[in-house]
Formats: sequence, structure tokens, C-alpha cells
Amino acid sequence: MTEQFPPSGDGLPQPHGRPPGYGPPPGYGPPPPGYGPPPGYGYGAPDPYAPWGRHPATGEPLSEKSKLVAGLLQIFLGTLGIGRFYMGSTGIAITQLLLTVFGFLLAIVLVGFVLLLGVGIWALVDGILILTGSPRDGDGRLLRS
Repeated sequence: MTEQFPPSGDGLPQPHGRPPGYGPPPGYGPPPPGYGPPPGYGYGAPDPYAPWGRHPATGEPLSEKSKLVAGLLQIFLGTLGIGRFYMGSTGIAITQLLLTVFGFLLAIVLVGFVLLLGVGIWALVDGILILTGSPRDGDGRLLRS
């Protein structure tokens, strides 16, 4: 014995016996109350291991330091190592600061100008690399965008 389906508007039988134009079967309504958004969508308690958020692709915790601030400080005040001090790279910052001081001291004998020019180019390139790359702070966390 074959089942008979009521005809639809296009002449094809309806397999579920429901006339066309009616909603989904019962049980497919909205989720029951008490369901929240999935984790990581800005609701609920913050992640204690990543209070400034996580990198969207890798999930690594982000630094409290800003990549834009670090790059601009390095471009404009990088000969004094300010951008690197901000990032927590104190070794590089002290080197830039000392080379600048020695450059000013040696400027009396005209050798210092070459040193100052070199530190200035280093600071400019370093600032551009900070802005365009994926720099990390002194604790190894990625700087926030």
C-alpha cells in the first residue's frame, strides 16, 4: 500500500503531510531561557589570564601596551629609547639612549653626527617595524592593535 500525500502548489506531494506555507514543526522554536551567548563574546566574567583580551587567530593573551603608542613613541622619541622603554625592552632602550648621549658628546669632534644619524635611522626603522609587525612586550605578550 502506498501513502498518499496531499498535493502541493507545484503538483509535488508533501512528504510530511503538512500543507505548504506553514512554519517549522514544533520543537524548533527559540532556545529555552537561561542560555547565554557563547563564551568569548563580551559577556560574563573576563578571562583572568588575559584581562586585555586574546589574539583572535592564535588565542594568545594580549599585552596592556598599545602597538600604536609604542610605534609612535619609537618614531618620534626613539633616539632616547622611549618607545622601547614603553614596550619593556630596556636593553635596547638603554643602548639607544647611550648611543645618543655619546653622539652628542662626540659631536664636538664631528664624529658624533654620524653616530646620531645612525641612531636616528635605527629609531625610525624600528618604529615602522613596530607599527607593521607583531611586536611583543617585555613579558612576551603581543601588543594590542
